[in-house]
Amino acid sequence: MSSLLTMTPAKSLQGEISLPGDKSISHRAIILASIARGISVIRGWQKGKDCLATLSALKMMGIEAREEKDELIIKGRGLTGLKEPTDILNCENSGTTMRLLTGLLSAQGFYSVLSGDSSLRTRPMRRVISPLERMGAKIFGRKDGQFPPLSIIGSSLKGIDYSLPIASAQVKSCLLLAGLHSRGTTSITEPYRSRDHTERMLKFLGVNLEIDNLTVKVEGGASLIGKQIYVPGDISAAAFFIGGGTIIKGSQVKILNVGLNPTRRGFIDVLLQMGADIRVRNLRERCGEEIGDIEIRGGATLEGTLIRGEMIPRVIDEIPILAVVACFARGKTVIKDAAELRVKETDRIKAIATELCKMGAKVEEKKDGIIIEGTGKLKGCQCQSYKDHRIAMALIIAGLTAEGKTEIVAPECIETSFPGFEDTLRKVVRD
Repeated sequence: MSSLLTMTPAKSLQGEISLPGDKSISHRAIILASIARGISVIRGWQKGKDCLATLSALKMMGIEAREEKDELIIKGRGLTGLKEPTDILNCENSGTTMRLLTGLLSAQGFYSVLSGDSSLRTRPMRRVISPLERMGAKIFGRKDGQFPPLSIIGSSLKGIDYSLPIASAQVKSCLLLAGLHSRGTTSITEPYRSRDHTERMLKFLGVNLEIDNLTVKVEGGASLIGKQIYVPGDISAAAFFIGGGTIIKGSQVKILNVGLNPTRRGFIDVLLQMGADIRVRNLRERCGEEIGDIEIRGGATLEGTLIRGEMIPRVIDEIPILAVVACFARGKTVIKDAAELRVKETDRIKAIATELCKMGAKVEEKKDGIIIEGTGKLKGCQCQSYKDHRIAMALIIAGLTAEGKTEIVAPECIETSFPGFEDTLRKVVRD
């Protein structure tokens, strides 16, 4: 039987908080440290279920890793040092784990199988398998490689030139990992720029990447050197506090040491465009990533906006909470070109539209997005999380703004990406 989390209206959000490490960067740090030469020390890594799935899989392939306080110490084995796993590699609910490891394992000299939970086994994998097959990979999955489990026979790969039909950091990162193990040059071009954590970390660890506008190239055989890696706070986790602080009048929230990579800060840019009172302080760079502190004040008058095209990859994970914020903006907010949301942990377009409508919002579901007409109010009800961490957190913030009581079904899924979310929220909620 699923658990319930009950939310009541908050008078404001007040205080200063720090957040778990960035999930995207943590995945990449664990993988790249494992194929680097020497010791890497990863500080501030996120210990959510997704990142633990990545770490567990690499341990099954011979990687030695130990925890010391907030540090993860990994002894890298180089590009060709992984060992054949003796069992199926369980990616749990993590699409990032599965897609990135598919690229890595396609060039290893052994056989492996990647699987996951019931949700992950319905998520499309052909988008990574097709270009990997052009490189020479041998990968098999259900329905002609469309769905996991994936069975991989490590092969000798050759570099290719590939243009992504849809901007995707996961596909790009998958191909870069395969390209490191390939003969010749692998060139990847995107229609828009997606998050570039993999490129930044590869450079930081000593790989000579060539980046020209929307194209990134990597030479096969490049060597990575283990280093100390600092993981900043997760901006996708920060988005729920930024969104809540913006729409709840009287709020004053400060979030420390958040990653502010330009390819990830689209949520802040959109809210500023809508009229939110948000300031970035103490901006600096560490381990190739931009970091800063974010200050939010509630009560600003928000205006609806249009989000489409090249902005979508920069806000893709934040669209559920952006939809909640749009309920409190004057006029219409239109989100287009976001069909990718239908193949996340759940169909996020349908999920957030359905639940916000139950709360009295005016939301119209479209094939590739949603239209929200701001009404300035929501009413409490029982909401489904769909066992999707971002839907659950967005509805929790909605519950803080709604009249009456709001119940969220199965909130435990939040541990996937934000361990300790409820405790952090309690620190700033003022009843």
